[in-house]
Amino acid sequence: MITATGSFVPPIRVRNEQFVENDFRLGDGTRFDKTNQQILEQFESITGIRERRYASDDLVTSDLATEAARNALSSSGIDGETLDAIIVAHNFGDVRAGSRRSDLVPALASRVKHHLGIENPGAAAWDLVFGCPGWLQGMIVGDTMIRAGDAKRVMVIGAEALSRVSDPHDRDSLIYSDGAGATILEAREADERVGILAHGVRSDTGEELEMLFMAQSFNPELLGDEIYLKMEGRKLYRYALRTVAGSIRECLDRADVPLADVSKILLHQANHKMDEAIVTALYDLYEMPVPEDVMPMTIGWLGNSSVATLPTMLDLILRGELDGHTISSGDNVVFASVGAGMNINAFVYRVP
Repeated sequence: MITATGSFVPPIRVRNEQFVENDFRLGDGTRFDKTNQQILEQFESITGIRERRYASDDLVTSDLATEAARNALSSSGIDGETLDAIIVAHNFGDVRAGSRRSDLVPALASRVKHHLGIENPGAAAWDLVFGCPGWLQGMIVGDTMIRAGDAKRVMVIGAEALSRVSDPHDRDSLIYSDGAGATILEAREADERVGILAHGVRSDTGEELEMLFMAQSFNPELLGDEIYLKMEGRKLYRYALRTVAGSIRECLDRADVPLADVSKILLHQANHKMDEAIVTALYDLYEMPVPEDVMPMTIGWLGNSSVATLPTMLDLILRGELDGHTISSGDNVVFASVGAGMNINAFVYRVP
């Protein structure tokens, strides 16, 4: 079960209006036939994003992960030396400000363990790359380790600095942000079913493979061979609506939990309109109306920080810092994510 959470929300706030002078281009390198103000207004109406957070130039992804981990340890009083595993989910490694190069050796988890000063050699540290669903996949792996008797306490971190790999000439770059969230899973005796009740995972690697990919800038005037994060937005949207709701339903069936008994649905914060459509599709499968306040949202002010969105949201709710949302003992909470791969995963969690 989850016994601790922590997060690190970078302090640099970047509002939409700060992009009004950007040189946005289409995929063929030509400029839009609309003003940046029109682009920004349309963007906000679709994604719900008003601002996002960026890491300061002196920080890299492993630093963000370390701060989230420290917050989880300090708030719970857990000694880092008692961890049996440290899993860091990310997709691009450490990318320094002014560079597009991924630094992946040593693993970010090893760097986090070093920064935390943990000396216990039994605290295995490794990275997990699974697109935006990476943190959730790390939770599934950690829970499986605990149930198999291979670990008693596992820390799972999701951290990313997408501002370092996004193309400033691509309007999709407005979606991306930086951040980190951490959780600690622990083995505990309980008289009833609690913790992760069931999980589900799928990967579609046919025509879905390159809905998220790396490619050169939309600005052909840029020299060099650097590559940036790119997205087939419309295709991804349709894919998510076609698959995510069904994946969640399968997970609920495995858990033997009726949708009516679900208190909260925590979705990866990818796009406000898309997340709303996914939840609506899920309730449509059960011919039920969507309950008010069942789906918390942070994307409006935090943007899409990939693997960090879910653990950050969970931490904010548990700390009472997300207005209108609480999670209490006995609640059934659905976690779900979709992202590059294309990968989808979900689990049903009953709060002890």
